[in-house]
Amino acid sequence: MKKTSSFTARLASLRRIHETLLKRRNSVDSSWYNGVYERYTNPVVTHEHVPLEWRYDLNPKTNPFLMERLGVNAAFNAGAIEWDGKIVACIRVEGWDRKSFFAIAESKTGLDNFRFWDEPCVIPETKDPDTNIYDMRLVKHEDGWVYGLFCTERRDPTAKPSDQSSAVAQCGLVRTKDLKKWERLPDIQTPSAQQRNVVLHPEFVGGKYALYTRPQDGFIDTGSGGGIGWALCSSMENAKTGSESIIDRRAYHTVNELKNGQGPAPIKTAEGWLHLAHGVRNTAAGLRYVLYLFLTDLKDPTKIIAKPQGYFIAPVGGERIGDVSNVVFSNGWVAKKDGTVLIYYASSDTRLHVATSSIARLLDTLPAR
Repeated sequence: MKKTSSFTARLASLRRIHETLLKRRNSVDSSWYNGVYERYTNPVVTHEHVPLEWRYDLNPKTNPFLMERLGVNAAFNAGAIEWDGKIVACIRVEGWDRKSFFAIAESKTGLDNFRFWDEPCVIPETKDPDTNIYDMRLVKHEDGWVYGLFCTERRDPTAKPSDQSSAVAQCGLVRTKDLKKWERLPDIQTPSAQQRNVVLHPEFVGGKYALYTRPQDGFIDTGSGGGIGWALCSSMENAKTGSESIIDRRAYHTVNELKNGQGPAPIKTAEGWLHLAHGVRNTAAGLRYVLYLFLTDLKDPTKIIAKPQGYFIAPVGGERIGDVSNVVFSNGWVAKKDGTVLIYYASSDTRLHVATSSIARLLDTLPAR
């Protein structure tokens, strides 16, 4: 009886702490200002937001010490869209075992009170099972589907048995009409050996689906891959692109000299397609990831018409600390009807934040056109 009583008391305490976290209001960080966007005091999603039922066996008979059986290490890198009047984020949830899965969290404001849906996303596999999946971009396409493009990782089949770190990355693909039932389509085929950070353009271009790619020779090194690519394909049901052309090149002594990749799908504005991307440079302390903006032509999305010289968002303060330090990464943003833009970015592969701006302000940061 005493052990059961202790279990019940401890569980009640866990539920109170969890509910307090979920209900915590977020506010603009008044100690930070640059006029371009607002930072917020708290992350919007962390590993502690994940439902207790997913992490704990809540049966006192099978888990008498109320141990966390399926531990969660991080919750970050989220695709995001507006859905039924709410903001939904497809979160990358990473367990203690390094494996990631996707789960939907929703919020009325998009700034706080994110709650996960009851069940994680069930992503079917292809004939070649995924070892790990992560970093989904959600795109509402004009064909009526919501597509999810994500990185699927598998061990390199050509690696020697002694090499247990070589991997192959490709672009996995799903589509849905309700964000609950996901139809798995074949992985996207491109001419490149490996692909990460592939993003679907939200409209047809010349009657075809358009993709922003990031051609790579290896899992980490871009090799001959020159930056953010562009490719077209006739169908998403068996997506196979033609040649890739580089639309945003890597450049020496810039924020994206080592590598760069498209973030979320671009936002259509009156002045052009507004893009958010990440750039990486090498430093004595390791790789540094920042975010930057650029604008492409409405009629020709492959043509950059404005691009600042520096970064848009870089990690500051506690954002620089985490599993992979000194990193910000974004694969989700939402443009609302009133012109507000909610920018979801993860810090140091650990937690998810939001920044707010507007279409007018973001365009104003770009060079004169």
